Amino acid sequence: MPCTLIRRTVLSAAVLLIALTMAAPLTADDDTTGYRLPSPALVDMVDAPPTPLVSVGPGDEWMLLLQSPNLPPIAELAERELRLAGLRIKPQTNGPSRAGHYVGLELRRIADLKKVPVTGLPETPRIGNVQWSPDGAHFCFTNTGPTGIELWVTETAGGKARRLTGPVLNLAAGTPPDWIGNDTLACTVVPADRKGEPVKSPVPAGPVTQENLGATSPNRTYQDLLKNPHDEALFEYYCTSRLALVDLDGKLEFIGGPEIVWDFDPSPDGNFIIVETLHRPWSYLVPASRFPKRMEIRGRDGALVHTVADLPLQESIPIPFGSVATGPRGLGWRGDTPSTVSWVEALDGGDAGAEAEYRDRVFTLAAPFDGGPQPLITTTLRFSSITWGNDGLALASEWWWKTRMQRLWKVQPGSPDAAPVMIFENSFEDRYNDPGRPLTKRNPLGRSVLLTAEEGKTLYLLGSGASPEGDRPFLDILDLATLETERRFHSEAPYYEQPVTLLGGDLGRMLTRRESVEEPPNYFVRDLGQGTLRQLTSFPHPTPQLVGLHKEQIRYPRKDGVMLTATLYLPPGYEAEQGPLPLLMWAYPQEFKSADAAGQVTDSPYRFARVGWWSPLLFLAAGYAVLDDPAMPIVGEGDEEPNDTFIDQLVASAQAAADEVVDRKVASPQRLAVGGHSYGAFMTANLLAHSDIFAAGIARSGAYNRTLTPFGFQSEERTLWEAPEIYFTMSPFMHAEKVNEPLLLIHGEADNNSGTFPMQSERYYNALKGHGATARLCFLPHESHGYRARESVLHMLWETEQWLDTYVKNAESPVVEEESVAEAQ
Repeated sequence: MPCTLIRRTVLSAAVLLIALTMAAPLTADDDTTGYRLPSPALVDMVDAPPTPLVSVGPGDEWMLLLQSPNLPPIAELAERELRLAGLRIKPQTNGPSRAGHYVGLELRRIADLKKVPVTGLPETPRIGNVQWSPDGAHFCFTNTGPTGIELWVTETAGGKARRLTGPVLNLAAGTPPDWIGNDTLACTVVPADRKGEPVKSPVPAGPVTQENLGATSPNRTYQDLLKNPHDEALFEYYCTSRLALVDLDGKLEFIGGPEIVWDFDPSPDGNFIIVETLHRPWSYLVPASRFPKRMEIRGRDGALVHTVADLPLQESIPIPFGSVATGPRGLGWRGDTPSTVSWVEALDGGDAGAEAEYRDRVFTLAAPFDGGPQPLITTTLRFSSITWGNDGLALASEWWWKTRMQRLWKVQPGSPDAAPVMIFENSFEDRYNDPGRPLTKRNPLGRSVLLTAEEGKTLYLLGSGASPEGDRPFLDILDLATLETERRFHSEAPYYEQPVTLLGGDLGRMLTRRESVEEPPNYFVRDLGQGTLRQLTSFPHPTPQLVGLHKEQIRYPRKDGVMLTATLYLPPGYEAEQGPLPLLMWAYPQEFKSADAAGQVTDSPYRFARVGWWSPLLFLAAGYAVLDDPAMPIVGEGDEEPNDTFIDQLVASAQAAADEVVDRKVASPQRLAVGGHSYGAFMTANLLAHSDIFAAGIARSGAYNRTLTPFGFQSEERTLWEAPEIYFTMSPFMHAEKVNEPLLLIHGEADNNSGTFPMQSERYYNALKGHGATARLCFLPHESHGYRARESVLHMLWETEQWLDTYVKNAESPVVEEESVAEAQ
């Protein structure tokens, strides 16, 4: 592994001798030993079988349990991968290179819990893109083999799976198969006459040039962009496909020629298909999602019926949050009608920074698409989404970043001249007053539409139920005439019970997902009338090593009065008389415009602690206390921007959390570590540079020099040229000389996240090294922003455990600054 280590000598000889006798620190010799394993308890938890996912079919008769595999081997990630226009493509299969999959399926009837195993699967299935038919009689899925992707179907009643096509599907652009009615599937396939992959000449044809003729084209920092003509040729080669129909006998019918199909969507009645295709000119500045796009409505035979728009290359979308492309966007079907399309267009030039009375307008257009589009609603904020119900009811939402405001409107699609009625207006930061989201159901056309009662007079709302006591999920009934709500279900301690859907579409029975601190999530049928509860699944505890852990949701004040929340975990069997433990604090900052919203309680004290490879809770098994997700709010009220005082607020939040765990006597100030992933890594580096709260830090896949993301980052809208002092002050790279605690940097060498180039960690490590800091840099081969391979994950945990044991668990004395050592001598 390419891991390197340097060490700052800041202790006196006596103190250093004591420290070295207490721990065996990492050395450069570790670099040649390859992948390493952490403690057996951590290995066992990483290797634990994942809990199946659950999908409820149309009609609420069947549940489908989908079994995920364990982590793949590094050899799988090491296979050839193309990184083109923001896509990651596996050329051997013509599909995405890093898509998750399932390895097992089981059907379970809700009424009597009859189990129906899905048979006929390939020997080593890699199942993806599972989708129910509208009537629930079948479900389709893809299976990825060594040479390509196949289309399969399963009859629900008998559980027999069968293959419909060979390995001919093309999912490089990410468009999965979709049902047209109950007996036909639409999909994209590799052109049968496609020749060999374009070969790159070893001799360049000429220089690669780009030109800008005065256009203003600010863009955030993207990864995996096209870089040269050969990349363009590869992009066209692998993303070109043909749209086809497949019946349940496996008969394939082409309904389009070779083209780059970016998206397609059959109409609810199956008579038309929205087809979005990409075309030249390509760009080296933005990903494929912003390439020129033609939006068409075609007949089921593939013939062009109507062109909605031919959008140009989108290289010039303004930077302010809420800015959008000009022209039609969000093209889709009304789910409650046979064949009516809708879309939205910006009225402010797409520029959220421009003054405008109105921002967006939603249009609809019904078959045969030969009339003019009908305006449905004009919004003063940025349009977000619409949920269809019927001619008399749809819910449209809008939002605005600057004010954190959101609104929900009732509109009447069948009477577009009727004035919209505002149902809710609230801040999307304000979790305590979140009214919830409307419950939907699948209609006979297979589309999700609003679930109503009393002949459309009432709606159902599901919400997290955030409160000072933590989240308590709820089910409300909303009277559309009075806009008053009535609570019909509220999760009760000591359980966290989350409504999923109403079985049968009424208030008689409700499917819920129920868990507690000691009980993993399982599915139940709750009879709301009789108050009974029937268990449907019995998934076991995935990490028995942590049975009996202590979990406590704690509250504490920041020095400016903002109340903060965190979840404190202590290892199983821990008793107070054992004294303080080494503690790992794992966090992620969040920006707010309201101090009140920043101080609200998040999460629930009754949720089960699911421990994945990414979770700091793994280290409970290594003898650490864990403070998980301590609030790190960055508040900027009124005209102030949150990042104007980022460092001060970050340090104050960390200090408040540290003081709280020390006051509780579960940790000592000399044995506190801080860590985080992505923006949490950025946080970690800043805390080590601007405070002496922690003994060590763990920073995974972060960005440390904000001048490398000059057109904005995270929730910062201003550019480097508009706020250079913010970019400088917030960049740990600019303060590398201040870091006097050990810092472990881990990064996937194939990171695809915007802004977190692997170069960020490499250059930051070199800056630390140049100033004599104690630092270690580990690049994980083939890994992206999130890590996948078993070897990578276990080595990452070994690195973390060794670092924590060396500099935190076995730390007996705080680091002494050089000036203090000189005075002592």
